[in-house]
This record gives sequence, structure tokens and C-alpha cells, in this order.
Amino acid sequence: MKKRSWFLGSMLAVSMILGACNSDDTESGTSSTGSSGDKPYVAIVSKGFQHQFWQAVKQGAEQAADEFDVKITFEGPESESQVDKQIEMLRAALDKKPDALGFAALDSQAATPLLEEAKDKKIPVVAFDSGVDSDIPLATASTDNKAAAALAADKMAEFIGKEGKIALIVHDQTSVTGVQRRDGFKEQIESKYPNIEIVDIQYGGGDHLKSTDLAKAIISAHSDLKGIFGSNEGSAIGVVNAVQELNKSGDLVVVGFDSGKQQIDAIKSGLMAGAVTQNPVGIGYETVKAAVDAMNGKTVEKTIDTGFYWYDKENIDSDEIKAAIYE
Repeated sequence: MKKRSWFLGSMLAVSMILGACNSDDTESGTSSTGSSGDKPYVAIVSKGFQHQFWQAVKQGAEQAADEFDVKITFEGPESESQVDKQIEMLRAALDKKPDALGFAALDSQAATPLLEEAKDKKIPVVAFDSGVDSDIPLATASTDNKAAAALAADKMAEFIGKEGKIALIVHDQTSVTGVQRRDGFKEQIESKYPNIEIVDIQYGGGDHLKSTDLAKAIISAHSDLKGIFGSNEGSAIGVVNAVQELNKSGDLVVVGFDSGKQQIDAIKSGLMAGAVTQNPVGIGYETVKAAVDAMNGKTVEKTIDTGFYWYDKENIDSDEIKAAIYE
């Protein structure tokens, strides 16, 4: 009896140890494709988290996760100026050993070493919103930002009678979206509207308060300014705030990019002439869909164009725009 008790006790101990090991694997996010009952895991590291745009992207990613029966995590830094914080998040995501990775780069080059690591570990990478200055991503799900910004430039030119001084508040000059929206707007103005002068371009990091201060400084320095373009939600709201604080409502044309409740309200009230909206839910959805296809060995399109729309007071309540904007 004593010998049998010792044997049973030993078996119980071994069972507990094995159970603890399996539990640790699950906790650490180990690839679960080959484990019975576990879902494949897609780690998504975004450029931000708090802006309504990123919440809409997250919503689309969650829709795709439900449809394709995969587990996702979605995270991003508090501010789109926190490149180091995003790199830390990317490091942590890779340490969880995901089956695929979705990534929107704040700095198109800073993440390259970690993306090289993902490639070495055979973790497929799908870029979204911002591209990455690398051939590693198998696909990029994003808006054609240059074309969208060119549309914003055409609208600005129309509103100011194709002549006068304008300025830009851009969210950054390190991400692909920042560069492409700046250049798309600037190049369209310079190539099509010789009587419009861009007097200043400033970078507010997508932060409302910083963008407000920059816009106020530009307006104060150029009394004959006719309009300002804000290249994302935070930039555009910063411009709107500056116009209100300086009592310039009606004197300056504000054209924005993206959506969110404050921009929607500004357009409806006339503070903002209009904005270009992306399809953020579609961006999130297509990112996860491409990741699932890649992990299953399917060919994915290198560029996935998720579309864009112009909206203003005239069409903001249309079904097409309601499906693309978000609060």
C-alpha cells in the first residue's frame, strides 16, 4: 500500500507540473494554431488608441476576428508622438509569439529590426494605415493618402476662390500617412493652383492642444490667411479650436481629414467646411482578413485600398457617409 501511494503521489505531481506548463504557454500567447481548441492569434499594434479613428479601426478588426474565428489583441500608445512606446509594444507583441502581426508604424524605419525578427520567425506581417519602409509586410491595408489629400486640396481651392494664402497643420513627418497627406495636398496645390501660396507647414503630433497653439501662431503671423488644412482628427480639431479662440469663425476655411464627433459637429455648425474620411472600420477588417489569409498560406494583395470620401454639410447624412464616419 505504501509503495502504491508513493506511485500515485508521483503521478499526481507529474500531472500538476504538466498542467502548469500548459497554462504558462497559454498565458504567454504561444502560437496556438496547432493546439486543439485554441484559436490562432493575431497581435495588432496601432499608431494610437484614444482617438475615435483608432477605436473604429479596432471595431473593424474585432468584426473580422469574430468572422474568421481568431483571437486578436489591439493596442497603441496614448499619443501618436510616442514612437519609443510603440516600439516597446511591438517588442511585447512579438514576445507573445503570435501567428500573425498587424502593424501601423509611427516611424516607418524605427521598427525595421523588430519586423526583421518577425520575418525570421516566419510571423506574417500586415501593415495598416501607415505603410512601413520595408518589403517585409506582405500587404498594406490603407487609404490612398496622397489621392485623398489631393481631394482635400481641390476642395480648399474651391472654397477660397483658387487664390490666397493657406497653411497646413500635419500630424507628423515620420509616418507614411503624415508624409503622404502633406505631400498629396502640397503637390496638388502647387501643380494646379498657381495663385495659392502655402505660407507654413507645422507638425502637431496629432495632439489637439499642440495643434491649436501652432494654428494660432500661424493665424497671428498671417493676417490675410484664407485657410488651414488639418491632416488628421487631432490636427483638424486643433485648427477649429484656434479659429474659435481667435474669433476667426467665418474668416478662415478649415478643411480636415478623418472623422470623430468634434469634426462632425464642426462641419454641421459651419466651423469646418468639410473633411476627407477614410474607412477605418474597413481598415481594421481588411488587416485581420489579410493576416488570416497569410497565416493560412494564401496569396494576399500587396496593396489593399480601403477607400476614402469627401463629406460636408450637404452629404453628411447620406447612407454612404454615415457608413464611413464615426463618433
